[in-house]
Amino acid sequence: MSRQVLQVFEQYQKSRTQFVQTVAELASRPQNIETLQNAGVMSLLRPLLLDIVPTIQQTAALALGRLANYNDDLAEAVVRGDILPQLVYSLAEQNRFYKKAAAFVLRAVAKHSPQLAQSVVDCGALDALVICLEEFDPGVKESAAWALGYIARHNAELAQAVVDAGAVPLLVLCIQEPELSLKRIAASALSDICKHSPELAQTVVDAGAIAHLAQMILNPDAKLKRQVFSALSQIAKHSVDLAEMVVEAEIFPAVLTCLKDPDEYVKKNVATLIREIAKHTPELAQLIVNAGGVAAVVDYVGECKSNVRLPGIMMLGYVAAHSENLAMAVIVSKGVVQLAIALSEEPEDHIQAASAWALGQIGRHTPEHAKAVAVANVLPKLLQCYLRADASEDLQTKSKKALKNILQKCVHLPALEPLLHDAPPNILKHVVGQFSKVLPHDSKARRLFVTSGGLKKIQEIKAEPGSALAEYINTINNCYPEEIVKYYSPGYSDALLERVEQYAPKV
Repeated sequence: MSRQVLQVFEQYQKSRTQFVQTVAELASRPQNIETLQNAGVMSLLRPLLLDIVPTIQQTAALALGRLANYNDDLAEAVVRGDILPQLVYSLAEQNRFYKKAAAFVLRAVAKHSPQLAQSVVDCGALDALVICLEEFDPGVKESAAWALGYIARHNAELAQAVVDAGAVPLLVLCIQEPELSLKRIAASALSDICKHSPELAQTVVDAGAIAHLAQMILNPDAKLKRQVFSALSQIAKHSVDLAEMVVEAEIFPAVLTCLKDPDEYVKKNVATLIREIAKHTPELAQLIVNAGGVAAVVDYVGECKSNVRLPGIMMLGYVAAHSENLAMAVIVSKGVVQLAIALSEEPEDHIQAASAWALGQIGRHTPEHAKAVAVANVLPKLLQCYLRADASEDLQTKSKKALKNILQKCVHLPALEPLLHDAPPNILKHVVGQFSKVLPHDSKARRLFVTSGGLKKIQEIKAEPGSALAEYINTINNCYPEEIVKYYSPGYSDALLERVEQYAPKV
């Protein structure tokens, strides 16, 4: 009899094991998820989390994690099924394999939305996950760090909850562990905490994170470098003080070599870090210039495409915005040429808009700066972006502002002349204004203006009497003899022909 009982129990255990293993396997393939959900698999897995056999518990948790990971509906089903408290309890009680599986479920639920992440927090998961960061097993630490990062990434309140649970010092210890995957996940979690506010970033800095992150910038592992540069840029972006702390870790000029990294995400994150430092003050921008950073970023903009190019474009704009000297450093490093190419060849409006903005920041300082931008044939391209019917509002606004910034300083007339023929009235006013500044003082320019057809074009402009445009036109006309102005005025040839017809020859 006892043998029969034993066989029944063995059969029951075998069936449960087979069931959870099959469900876990099926849940790894997206095409099976809906069928599993419709079959009510959640309610069948829940009691197996309390199974007396550890492998069944772990596999049930793994299956739930895969389901919850798939979409927010399934993650909500995990919350509604009251499964989270059981997982949190088990995090403190069970073996390392179960802890990894339980942390995976918490992460899978938390990732979808702030509301679901809050549900994970509300069931007391943070304290249990932080305790897991002190486990001996690196896999448990990694799973816990991953879950904490997914909670923190949504908003400042959730990130603050992770900080208040005491996670930051332990995450900083995790980035010092020998295991690469643990370093990556811990750096990623620190980045997710830092990004929301200066206060949260300061908490990470106070735990000594910068020095340890800075030591890893030349690590051969690309995935680790992505997270390291992301974390450093999320710290540096918030304030001058935080950016200075990152710089004081002596990351320059070493980081510049990573702008040529084979991994696109590493390159982009490095460029983002340099941008976040450069934007704050002229002093920080000058430090980057002195380290060879502008030339390196110009090369980067020339070598990259699409969104990878974007932080480099913006960095050049921020540097140029600070002062005449810094803008000249961008010009000398051939920055204008690369920005003009990006403006011409990038198909996406937001990248063109950033290029237009950066060119405007370079050209707005002095006539010399404006000329450097104008001779790169940028003005017609900016005008084209501004006038394009399908351009985004942001591209139109930034192109218009860049045009005005450059035009108000530009006295290089050959670059301005094409705009006389194409510009709408609100831009034309600035173009004609520049001619009215230069022509009274430059006889060679006055002669060229006639022979190129510029004076004729000026006479064709219909300006509102008393407007700034009308005044500019009068100033230009006063530079020439009256008969020349009349000669190029519309209708003058007709008037001459009429006089010929009416003229009575003397016989």
